[in-house]
Amino acid sequence: MQIVRFTSPLTDADAVGIDDGEQVVELSGITTVGELLRLSSDELRERCAAADGPAHPSASVRRLAPVDGLMEVWAAGVTYRRSREARVLESERAADVYELVYDAERPELFFKSVAWKVSGDGGRISVRADSGIDVPEPELGLVLNSAGEIVGYTVVDDVSSRTIEGVNPLYLPQAKIYLGACAVGPAIRPAWEVADPYALDITLTIARAGETVWDGKASTSQLNRRLDDLAGYLYRADSFPDGAVLSTGTCLVPDLPFTLQDGDTVAIGIAELGTLTTTVVKGLDAMR
Repeated sequence: MQIVRFTSPLTDADAVGIDDGEQVVELSGITTVGELLRLSSDELRERCAAADGPAHPSASVRRLAPVDGLMEVWAAGVTYRRSREARVLESERAADVYELVYDAERPELFFKSVAWKVSGDGGRISVRADSGIDVPEPELGLVLNSAGEIVGYTVVDDVSSRTIEGVNPLYLPQAKIYLGACAVGPAIRPAWEVADPYALDITLTIARAGETVWDGKASTSQLNRRLDDLAGYLYRADSFPDGAVLSTGTCLVPDLPFTLQDGDTVAIGIAELGTLTTTVVKGLDAMR
């Protein structure tokens, strides 16, 4: 089962439904993912099981990023050893900052995107025109309801400028937060259907002109944090009435000096969740 946000073939309006692989059944009375995430975990599960709206063949619907309304996307950093090593390597002046964060009690959390800026499966991501080295960061995303419960999982691409981030840790927002820097999808896999979120294979494939130029594989078993701990810190002093997506950090980072280029195709797969595929464009004008 997947919770999907899509364009309804009947009304041409955004809708939310349940995809069983053959058909998508709309959730009557639910028009946004945010509305669904106002429910408790138990209520959400019951609501999904009782889907009774119009049904459409799965192949006939255009999927949208599973974030909308007042939802926000946040991210955690330096949660895998590979991420720590990459941050230390690229940092020009403050490598020890990332060493300290990896083992600290409090995780690094940062805002990533508002809902309307998030790209979905089949959409575009962007690399900044003022950056020289830019990479995708494949990550497991926690889908959190308004109470902070983990009710689902999704795939996130935390696109990052290694050039800007490496100069100074205070430049992190410019390296991470801009139009085209966040993709989420292709859907939400309910948490009750994922037996062990710490045993999910993650793959990253980057293609250029039809040829694979980088690929790698890792696993959420390498995560240095507990998922509920990350969620708890995010909700400790903040409120998300329509829920949130919390990206949990990356374990696949292409080695320097690899960089994304205009026209590249990025495919991020996470076992049991699906594959998020996007195309790279360069600069703000192209992303608009």
